[in-house]
Amino acid sequence: MDWNHYRFRSLWSLPAPPAAVYAVLEKPQDYPRWWPQVRAVTRRHDGTGVLTVRSLLPYDLTLTARETRRDPVAGVLEVALSGDIEGWARWTVTPGGPGTLARYDQVVDVTKPLLRRLAVPGRAAFRVNHRLMMAAGRRGLLRYLEAV
Repeated sequence: MDWNHYRFRSLWSLPAPPAAVYAVLEKPQDYPRWWPQVRAVTRRHDGTGVLTVRSLLPYDLTLTARETRRDPVAGVLEVALSGDIEGWARWTVTPGGPGTLARYDQVVDVTKPLLRRLAVPGRAAFRVNHRLMMAAGRRGLLRYLEAV
């Protein structure tokens, strides 16, 4: 088992139309407005952006996200990730019940040296940290959607 390899999936049920959810998710430069753990986003003109994220545990992750797929008809937003983590992440936005189901998939390898050294003893804590970050993101997006 590679202790530095992670697969994450989060499902967010949201009481808003898919187009409205997609419109928010396709603007990562606005994530810090509604997602407290996304501390900063610097968008570049070449389809990339640099993000700094920090959840409950006392470390920041800095990563570059390069857009690899933007398909509003299919409801898909996908990026390649590099920096403190390497891999990819994808939002898939579809109708779900009375609103929208936003599915987040991420497959990454940790490259940040400190986290690599703590891979075995810290793995469970890192997974909980990610789960808490995603839960806070969903709550923040719900509030943001209600406000706009």
